[in-house]
Amino acid sequence: MAVGVPEQEVFAAADAVLARGERPTVERVRMELGRGSPARVGSLLDQWWAQLAVRLSGETRLPALPAEVSQAFVNVWQQAIHLAQAVAEQALVGQRQVLESERERAMAVEDQARQDAAQYRQQAAEAVAGRQVVETRLADLEQLLVQCQQQINDLRERHEALLDQRDVGQAQLALAHQQLQDMHQQAEQAREAQQHYSREVEDRAYREVDRVREESKALAVQLKEAHARLQSLQQALLAGQMELSEVREQRSAASSQARGLQDQLQQYRQASLEATEQRNAVQQRLLQAEADLVSARERAAAAQARAEIQAEQLAAATRSVVAEPARQPRKAASNKRGKALPAGVTVEPAPKQT
Repeated sequence: MAVGVPEQEVFAAADAVLARGERPTVERVRMELGRGSPARVGSLLDQWWAQLAVRLSGETRLPALPAEVSQAFVNVWQQAIHLAQAVAEQALVGQRQVLESERERAMAVEDQARQDAAQYRQQAAEAVAGRQVVETRLADLEQLLVQCQQQINDLRERHEALLDQRDVGQAQLALAHQQLQDMHQQAEQAREAQQHYSREVEDRAYREVDRVREESKALAVQLKEAHARLQSLQQALLAGQMELSEVREQRSAASSQARGLQDQLQQYRQASLEATEQRNAVQQRLLQAEADLVSARERAAAAQARAEIQAEQLAAATRSVVAEPARQPRKAASNKRGKALPAGVTVEPAPKQT
C-alpha cells in the first residue's frame, strides 16, 4: 500500500470532483490525483466527508438583506445541507462497504502473501538443507571415487604383476617342455643306441658261440678221424701216439679258446647289464623331468588362477563405480537424515576372463 499521499491533496481532489458536479468516490479521487492506494484515499475521503458536513452546517454570513429574505435563504440553505448530508451519508455507506470489501480482500491477499512467504521460506530452508545433504553426499561420493580409483589402480598393478608371473611361468613351462622333448629325444637316441649295441653284442656272442660250436664239431670230427686212424694205425703205435699227442694238444688249445670265448661272452653280458643300467638311469631322469613339468604346470595354473581372481575383482570394482549413480535415488531418504556412505568398497567376483 502506498504511504505518504498528502491529506490536503486528497481533500483538494475531492473538492475538484464535487465542483464538477460529480460525487467524490475513491476511484474518481484516485483518477484526479493519479496515484494513491484505495485504503489511504478511502480513509482520507471519510475525513473529507466529515469536514464537509461541518463546513456546510456552519452559519453563512450573508450581506445585509431583508430579514424575510435572509431567513428564507437560510432555510433553503439548511434544507440543501440536510439533503447533501443524506446524499453524503448514502455515498459514505457505499464507500464504507467498498472499503470494507477492499480491506477484506487486502487482508486476504496479505494472509495469502504471508502464507506464500512462509511456504517460500520453508522451501528455501528445505532447499538449503537439501543442498547441504547433496554437498555432503557429493563429498562422500568423491571420497568413495578416490578410494575406488586407488583400489582399481592397486588391482591393475597386481593384475599386471600376475600377468608377468604368468608369462614367466609360461616361459618356464615352454622351456620345461623343450627340455622334456630334448630329454625324450636323448633317451630315445640312448635307447636306440643301447638296443643297437645290445644287438651287436648278442650277435657277436652268438657268432662266437656258433664258431666255437663249429670248431668243436670240427674237432669232434677230427677226433673221430684220429680214433679211426688210431684203430687203422695200431701197428704204427709210435706214430699214432705222436699223432694222438698232437690231437690232444689241439683239443687243449680248443678248450682254452672256448674258455676265452666264454670269458668274452661274460664281458659282453656285463656290458649289456651296464647298458641296461644306463637305460634305467635315463628313464629315471625322464620321470624326474616329467615330475618337474607337472610341478611347473601346477605353478602356472596357480598363477593363472590368481590372475583371474584379480581380473574378477577389477571388473567388480568397475561395475560398482559405474552402477553407483543408479543407486542415488534409492538412497535419497537416508541421505536427508544425515546418513553418509560407508568409506569402504565391497568388490564382488566378476565373470572369468581368458
